[in-house]
Amino acid sequence: MANKKNPEEHLMVFTPGERHGISLWKSWVIIARNIIRSRFLIWQLFKRDYFGRFKKSYLGMTWIFISPLAGIISWVFFQQAGLLKPGDVGIPYPAYVLIGTSMWGLFMGFYGAASNTLSAGKGLIMQINFSHEALLFKQTTMRLTNFAIVLVMNLLFLLVFGITPSWKIVFFPLVILPMFFLGASIGLIVSMISIVAVDIKRIISRSMGLLMYATPLIYSDKIEVEWVKALIKWNPLTYLICSARDIIIYGRLYDTKMFFIFGGISFLMFLISWRLFFVSEKRLIERMI
Repeated sequence: MANKKNPEEHLMVFTPGERHGISLWKSWVIIARNIIRSRFLIWQLFKRDYFGRFKKSYLGMTWIFISPLAGIISWVFFQQAGLLKPGDVGIPYPAYVLIGTSMWGLFMGFYGAASNTLSAGKGLIMQINFSHEALLFKQTTMRLTNFAIVLVMNLLFLLVFGITPSWKIVFFPLVILPMFFLGASIGLIVSMISIVAVDIKRIISRSMGLLMYATPLIYSDKIEVEWVKALIKWNPLTYLICSARDIIIYGRLYDTKMFFIFGGISFLMFLISWRLFFVSEKRLIERMI
């Protein structure tokens, strides 16, 4: 006679607020383990969403190249028409602004990936049980894929202008890590808030877009208006995004000391936001029903 399994071996008990009792360190270990275990799911979701958006398009994947090309043409036109006077940036202005705005787009991509973590996978969340951390990394992978194409086109554009990117571009993946930490931490918090207050998400998203004009990406930081100088100085994105740009163009960080200070702060914010997401995830999903 076959041995009967004890039904208690498969019994799962859920208690209210059970994740609040998990230590900070253990919660981060659990999150990391969930991400590693979900790597196949992340890949499948990425393939479905990234390539699926081109299925009903006549131009298909050509759209991946059209958008950055349109950006290049527009900035070249503005410069040639004399509509922009950004100050001395050391290189041809179209090249300067294209790299800078691409870095801004990457940061906003990180933010958007995190802020849509729950809403983008709502249908899937309601149907099956899986580690929802996978949704953030699926979204992030899509943003990075788009950025990689834009970056290659921009690098070719630099060569056209006679600008050879610095060999220190090999450190670029490390330099953008603080951008990911900051964008993802803000996005995760917004993702949680948006479940109960959609308007707040819209306000924060619009405000994030305005921050680009407080970051010296489309103009030189050598300006004389004092309040603008102060705004640039205390804006953490000045050091994180401009360093990503400068490591490609000039082979250096924008401000090494401030980069590491705000990079450390961004990493701490990321850990805290993940913790908040981890302990409140089930309650948030209840509100989505």
